[in-house]
Order: sequence, then C-alpha cells, then structure tokens
Amino acid sequence: MASPQTQTTISPHTQKPLVTRTYPSQSELTATIQRSKAAQKEWRKLPLKDRIAVGYKFIDEFKKMADEVPLELTLQMGRPVSQVAGEVRGFLDRATYMLSIAESSLSDVSLKDTDKPGFRRYIKRTPLGVVLVIAPWNYPYLVSINSVLPAIIAGNAVTLKPSPQTPLTAERFALALTQAGVPADVIQVVHLSPELTSFAASHPQVDFVSFTGSVPGGRSVEQAAVAGEGFKGVGLELGGKDPAYVRPDADLDYTVAELVDGAFFNSGQSCCAVERIYVHESVYDAFVPKYVELVKKYRLGDPTLPDTNLGPVVSIASAQRIQKQVQDALKAGAKALIPEDLFPAAQSGTAFVAPQVLVDVNHTMEVMMEETFGPVVGIQKVSSDEEALKLMNDSPYGLTASVWTNAKENPESERAFEKFVDELETGTVFLNRCDYLDPALAWTGVKNSGRGISLSKFGYDQLTRAKSVHMKIQT
Repeated sequence: MASPQTQTTISPHTQKPLVTRTYPSQSELTATIQRSKAAQKEWRKLPLKDRIAVGYKFIDEFKKMADEVPLELTLQMGRPVSQVAGEVRGFLDRATYMLSIAESSLSDVSLKDTDKPGFRRYIKRTPLGVVLVIAPWNYPYLVSINSVLPAIIAGNAVTLKPSPQTPLTAERFALALTQAGVPADVIQVVHLSPELTSFAASHPQVDFVSFTGSVPGGRSVEQAAVAGEGFKGVGLELGGKDPAYVRPDADLDYTVAELVDGAFFNSGQSCCAVERIYVHESVYDAFVPKYVELVKKYRLGDPTLPDTNLGPVVSIASAQRIQKQVQDALKAGAKALIPEDLFPAAQSGTAFVAPQVLVDVNHTMEVMMEETFGPVVGIQKVSSDEEALKLMNDSPYGLTASVWTNAKENPESERAFEKFVDELETGTVFLNRCDYLDPALAWTGVKNSGRGISLSKFGYDQLTRAKSVHMKIQT
C-alpha cells in the first residue's frame, strides 16, 4: 500500500521545515464533503439571528487567540512579526461588519408595496450548500474572513483548503468557529495537493468554489469546476498590477509615504500592492528622490525581530523570479535607484530580496506589465492625465487603482478624479489612499484580476441564490 502523501511548510527566513500535514485520499475527501453536505442541511435550519449570534461568539473566541497569531504567522510566511497585528485587527473588523449587515442582506425581500390585491410575493436568499474556499498564504486571515464567515452565516457549510504555506491559519480559524458553536462538519479544514484540489472543485456535492491566488491557479480551478457535474459557481480573486497616478497638486510628502507603504508592505506580496507609479512631469523630479530616501530606510532581516519592517518573500523560487524581472528591466534600459549593498541580508540562495525602485521604465518591460509580487516598484513620468489614464489601463489586470490629487481644494482636481473613476478599468478606485479593503465596499476585479465579489452586501449575494415566492392567496 502506498504511503500517504504529505506537505511540509518551509519557513521563509530559516528555510527549515516548520509543520507537515497529510493529504487525504480521494475517498476520504469525498467522505468529508458528504459530511459537510449532511451538516449543512441541518445548519441552514438554524434561524438567521442564531447563526449571527454564533458569529459574534466566534469573534470573542478568536480574540482569545490573538496573542498567539503574530509569531505563528510570521514563522509560516515571513511577514515581520511587528506587522501581523494589523491583519488580526482587519480580520476582526471585517467579521464585525459582515455580521452587522447579515440580517439586512439575508432577509426576505418583500414586494408588498407592489403586490396586487389577493397576492403576496417575496424573494428569499437561500444558501448554496457546500462552499469550497481555497485560501492564499499572503493574507490568510484577511482573505479567508471575506468568504468563510459570510458563507457560514448565510447557512452554507465550508470546506476550507489553506495554502500549504500557512496551514495553521485555517486550523486556528476553524477552531474558533467550532468553539463558538459552529458544528464541526459545517467548517472542515482539508490539506490538498493540486490534484486533490481539482478533484474537490469538480466534486458534484460542492456547490460553489471561492478561490484566491494566481491567474494560472484560478484558471485551473475554474476548469476543474466546469468539468464537474452540474453548473456550480466559481468566485476568482486573482492577481493585480495596481497603478497609482500622482497629479501635479498632490501633497508629495503624504503621497510618497503612502505609496512606499503601498508598494513594500508585506514585501509587496499583496494582490493590491502598488506595483507601478505614474508621476506627472511637473512633480516627477521632486517625487522620485523623496520616494527613494524613504525606501532606503527599510530594515530587511529576520522577521521575528521587532525592529524588522521588511521580511523575506515566501520562497527562494519567488526571490529568483523577482530578481530576474528586475534584471530583465535593467538590461532593457531601466535604472535601479536603490543600492543593494544597503541590504546585506539579500543574499543569493535566500528568500530575502532587497527593495528596489526602478525608473526609465516603460510598458515593453515585464516589470510594468506582469505581477511582481515582491518589493519592487517602477516609476514612469507622464505628461498629462490622458497619458496616465492610458497607461493605467494598459494592463491585463484590473484590481485597484489610485489617484493622488488635492480634490478638496481644487474643483478641477475633483472633476479629474471623477473622470478616472468613470474610465479606469478596475474593481476599486482610490483617492489619496491605496492597498486597503473597506468591508462596506464590494471587493472585485476585472480582466485577469478575476470575477465575482466578496465583502459588502453583494458578498452575501455571491454565497446565496434567489428563490422567488409567488402566492395567490385569494382564489
């Protein structure tokens, strides 16, 4: 008999094994999904208010664990321990908001104002059944909360498949849910190989798949889901190459600080990180030196130390891919403004990558067109709003975009921003901020950034289906 297959998490900064998990067999995975299906049929019968109460209890249970999360997550994926508390806060804030709108989002839609005499009509929000959530490693708590908790509150069961890089996050999430009163079979964690992930996505008793990750990964999951029986829905939150545009009247000191953080937080490993910046020619020469000086102040090193604010990327392979993208840009004429010797931790054969700012870039270079997912940003000079808009849209991605201008003081700038809102091909448009998810707003993307919605009241729509009820009371 063949030995069970396993996965082992390698800690990025030490390159040592951290934790190992065993994959189920196909028959074991099918049994897990079947238990989810049976448990969901009972869970959906619990009144919505009671499910919401369990959700608030979950928040209390997770808070009890909060002090254990930072180092545990740092060891798994390498983010500086000093920065993990922000993910915990965001996780709890999103949970609180989604619970606060659950009743209004999931209650029946009455049509009594337009009912004819003797008739009653309404629309119910009905859970889908079993939701397979395939979570990423870069923000495992923040991303998982977008779909796992709303799906459960809506009356679904969730099979949660974490990244092999961050398996402990899903286990902790599920533990807090079960301690709050969610039945064990309503939230199940499965560790799966790529082949088993495709098998789960195609399984006839999985009713919806929510995937967050790369474009190739999303395409593979969608193809598996389509190949399975039935016509299940698939939500895809994929990559980004998010642009920022600095207009002539931007507050440069504020803008520089925000865009440095937007590009380099979490070592740039965010789908909505700022990866390309377009600066109006009238402020370009002032903007770039300010930006470079701030980047030089980063401290790259051991992410478990409290004074480190730039950790490794997720793997040596990722580091090599990022470095190749930079080298290819330099060969094509780009100029690097950050001396690598300022960051001695960035040694070949490690997952540490020195932050880099590139100028003299253009859209023939991969660094301005394809997702970097690392601590690198390209800055390009533009002559007008029209040129900036054209370049911002010249991308296979469309997740977020930001415009930096003084709309408060200048009516013309506000009008210019509104034009960008109308014409940018993107899921979210920011004014004077970036790299942020507001749970009251729909999180969505266009083009290769994916399809579907999480967060906001529309996030509940994705995890339910409409059932129309048409009653002729008087016969």
